[in-house]
Amino acid sequence: MTSATGSDASGPEDIGPDAVGGRFTPPVNDPWKGLRGIMAGTLILEFIVVLLALPIVARVGGGLTWVSGVYLVVLALLMVLGAGVQGRPWALQFDLALQVLLIVGVVFHWSIAAVGIVFGLVWLYIAYIKRDVRLRIERGLLPGQEPIGDAGADPA
Repeated sequence: MTSATGSDASGPEDIGPDAVGGRFTPPVNDPWKGLRGIMAGTLILEFIVVLLALPIVARVGGGLTWVSGVYLVVLALLMVLGAGVQGRPWALQFDLALQVLLIVGVVFHWSIAAVGIVFGLVWLYIAYIKRDVRLRIERGLLPGQEPIGDAGADPA
């Protein structure tokens, strides 16, 4: 659709009825499979980074207490377990909640919050990618997607 400035604008309000509600064939390759892999891999990488932060907390600041140690180890275990549930509809919310919990780790040492902020930005980008892929599927813009015609429609 052309806007008043003459540019081709295609915002969500410009999507026609054929572009919404499964009016296209599925993509040739499953984009969600790759995204689930990226999400699980990111959680495993974050698990490693959180465990590598344990010596920093132990040597700098107030040291590693049983509270801070248990907090970080439980958080790391939740990340490993979370890597296995990335196919669930609530997985991204779970991942973002882990980032909030990691940022709360500032009470033990600022480096834990720094890790949470960096990975939080990564997870926000992953959320953006997930939204973009969903919109592209709805609009039929992925490779192999073809419009599904009305079988009973009369062309005349």
